[in-house]
Amino acid sequence: MQEAPREVTPPPLQAPTAKERKYDRQLRLWAASGQRALEESHVLLVVGNNHGSNSSVAGAETLKNLVLPSIGHFTVADSAPVTEADLGINFFLESDSLGKSRAEETTKFLQELNPDVEGHFIPEELSQWLPKEDSLRLYNMIIVCAPIPTNELQRLSTYALERSIPLVYIKSVGFCSTISVQLPEEFPVVDTHPDPDTIQDLRLLAPWSELSEAEKELGDLTQMSDHDHGHVPWLLILLRYLEEWKTTHDGNYPFSFKDKTEFREFVRSKARTNNPEGGEENFDEACAAVLRSVSAPSLGSGCRDMFTMPSCLNLTRSSANFWLVANAVKQFYEEHKVLPLSGGVPDMKATSAGYIKLQTVYKSKARADVAEVTKSVRQLEVSLNRPRGSQVPASEIEQFCKNASFVRVLTNPLKQPLPELRLIQQDPKTLAKLPAALTNYDTISQIFLAMNMDSISESTLSELKALEDEIEGGTLEERIAKAIDEVQRCEGGEMHNTSSVTGGMAAQEVIKLLTRQYVPVDGVVVWDGIRAKTEVVKI
Repeated sequence: MQEAPREVTPPPLQAPTAKERKYDRQLRLWAASGQRALEESHVLLVVGNNHGSNSSVAGAETLKNLVLPSIGHFTVADSAPVTEADLGINFFLESDSLGKSRAEETTKFLQELNPDVEGHFIPEELSQWLPKEDSLRLYNMIIVCAPIPTNELQRLSTYALERSIPLVYIKSVGFCSTISVQLPEEFPVVDTHPDPDTIQDLRLLAPWSELSEAEKELGDLTQMSDHDHGHVPWLLILLRYLEEWKTTHDGNYPFSFKDKTEFREFVRSKARTNNPEGGEENFDEACAAVLRSVSAPSLGSGCRDMFTMPSCLNLTRSSANFWLVANAVKQFYEEHKVLPLSGGVPDMKATSAGYIKLQTVYKSKARADVAEVTKSVRQLEVSLNRPRGSQVPASEIEQFCKNASFVRVLTNPLKQPLPELRLIQQDPKTLAKLPAALTNYDTISQIFLAMNMDSISESTLSELKALEDEIEGGTLEERIAKAIDEVQRCEGGEMHNTSSVTGGMAAQEVIKLLTRQYVPVDGVVVWDGIRAKTEVVKI
């Protein structure tokens, strides 16, 4: 007599580590890869020392919002001593800090927020330590608090462009602030976190053989029991009736809105209504999905632009991993006329077995596409004679394929410095963009102009004020004058509430830049604390 098999005890579930529990919420936002990128970063905060508090509070608040999620290292470069004015607006100083180094005291109190983070400080004058060789070598992100001498700002900007390091320039005065982002020549973002409703790539109009086979295995739907009929996944329902639609429409799919509406009613008519529920949830789901899911696979504008970039077309031995994978994905698209499948399947009414089977079909196809792209990447590595140990990790290739439809490459093709520097240099192209920015409806870009009055000539200001524009809030001349009066009234002084909000916004952009997730701002963020309004100005 055969002995009955013993039950296999499932392996114990591994409890979250202390670190995972500590950073649980942010791991849900940018995952382990984003957390690793943060912890491997070293951020430099540079504070000037010649006017007011030099936006030092906004800088400290930015660092606070980076220390809490566990940035690896930060360094505060600030030569100013703590003054009475600082104690009134900077929460990271105390009365005993008076007269001491502002950099050292700020670093000390920021470190108390998170023992996992290492803080450093440079109390020397900027003009003394910045010209030293390799003075900026340790940092992969530079945050500058305005105002700062033009020569030093130019040096920092040039270094960041040469090393492809993002630079963020913060200016906080009274109720107003600006955050300028200087991007490298090319800044690719693979995981842009698009809206979940836009990422479904189900290939209903371009099914592969295994998906078509899964639909055929359903058999005759009219012979199914009510239970089975009510648990057919909506995805397979649409596949079935799309084929029926084609037979009566000259082999064409419903592409136009009118055809899709008719097709939706056609699907609705196939639902059983002679049941206790008076309908079927899976058919309701199918009807709701028609407009968003019945469409041909398309190439997004971000991917299309990426495929035409020189870095993608002209690979070299030193090309970044991103461009090798981009080239391989381009080869895949040229051969199959579709991007690699992401493999995701939305939730739907179905039996557990039926849903898992459908998931397996999609995931198997996604893995096959990744394998094909990986093969192309390995061939490129060999042809380019890439050095040993520089092989593109399989995880990077898989992540790229999963997000291929929404990859973005932000560019700064002319390696333009910060808008503030371009205004100082009286760059004609930058000056030419000001009228359009200032005459946009309900704009607050006049605050950016007011914050940079030292760089605007009298003739340019007169020309801008003379522009014909009148909207709510007065004429353009009046709005510019109000903004200038407000900024000058504060005499470079900060308000903690304004700098706190500004620091939160700046830290958000810094995290995007460090993790290379989500799409960072490409321009200048303007904050009007009086109207509680923000605007991104592209100058």
